[in-house]
Amino acid sequence: MSTHVLGDRVSMYSAEFAADPQSAYRDMRKRFGSVVPVELSPGINATLVIGYATAVRILNDPEHFPADPREWERNIPADCPVLPMLQFRPAALRTTGAEHTRYRQANVAGIAGVDLYAMHGIVEQYAIGLINTFCATGSADLLSQYAFPLVFQTLNRMLGCTPEIGAQVAQGMAQIFEGNDAEAGNNLLASALHALVMLRQAEPGDDVATRLLHHPAALSDEEMVHQLLVLYGAGIEPMLNLVVNTLRLMLTDDRFAGNLLGGSLSTRDALDEVLFTDPPLANFCMTYPIRPMLIDGMWLPANEPVVISMSACNNDPAIAGRDMLDNRAHLAWSAGPHGCPARSVAYLIVQDAIDQLLDALPELRLAVPAEELVWRPGPFHRSLAALPVEFPRTPPLPVPESF
Repeated sequence: MSTHVLGDRVSMYSAEFAADPQSAYRDMRKRFGSVVPVELSPGINATLVIGYATAVRILNDPEHFPADPREWERNIPADCPVLPMLQFRPAALRTTGAEHTRYRQANVAGIAGVDLYAMHGIVEQYAIGLINTFCATGSADLLSQYAFPLVFQTLNRMLGCTPEIGAQVAQGMAQIFEGNDAEAGNNLLASALHALVMLRQAEPGDDVATRLLHHPAALSDEEMVHQLLVLYGAGIEPMLNLVVNTLRLMLTDDRFAGNLLGGSLSTRDALDEVLFTDPPLANFCMTYPIRPMLIDGMWLPANEPVVISMSACNNDPAIAGRDMLDNRAHLAWSAGPHGCPARSVAYLIVQDAIDQLLDALPELRLAVPAEELVWRPGPFHRSLAALPVEFPRTPPLPVPESF
């Protein structure tokens, strides 16, 4: 496969890139080295970092590579399809220094209050309820019928969101990630999350939103909306893709396929392999250098996005040959001051989601040849359009009591 090149820049939104990104990364490495000029969407230039050591250096240098995009954003049209993914937000993801510390401490405290034992029961309850909607039919699309609703319901519960508000959140998030009327999606999402903030001010609960509201950081209503928006953005797409991509690996790789009926490699092994070799959020961790920076022989323009390719960096030949199993030195959770604060909760939700499904339907198999699975275009995610499966028809399972 040849990389789709626009002048001296590589397109990251083409169907060709989505179909085989690893070939594209190899081609980039041959042509450019560890830093690559790319387009994230038409007319939106950026630099993609595909060298592991270079990425670690940048992620640990917020002084020269801050996450604040406000200078860049001045000249970007409001209807830019990737703007909602890159724009400034008063949240830890898009700030540096004291601002970042304040938001980060509030988020870490909010997430730390999650009861992991109770979360295990919540995932089990949602998982069995969803499995029961298709187990008697003998077929399903595990993305739309299982992974998405399970991850979304679990996040709603964790954050304190009602199903009604959650439906608007889901619609807004979908529009943002797809780049389909992203501006409208951004507005819908902000409106829904403002309603959630108002609800939790009036009716506090045992949830992340309530803990954020009561944190000593004294977040304003606007700041609350953006904390929740980032938590949803960092939760839905990466977790549902991790569930689906790990299931794909386990259903297509003999080392894991045997595990469905008692093989030796575990769900956790499969999860770690996907996080290392094909992470669900493939290209992210944006920074905006405050002045032109010479990195690995290439000048990076001031205030232009520098995007870390966690996928390409993890597959960098400079670190090749490492055993992926039991090796968590990958960048799928980012690194440095912006490293993901929710990895323990995310691991639990994803692993439980997979284990519940495989326990209920141990003879699960793909309904189409693996090479016919379609990957959704987009510069940031590594996401299938669907994961169709077949299995022997199974009677519904008893649903555990509510948590």
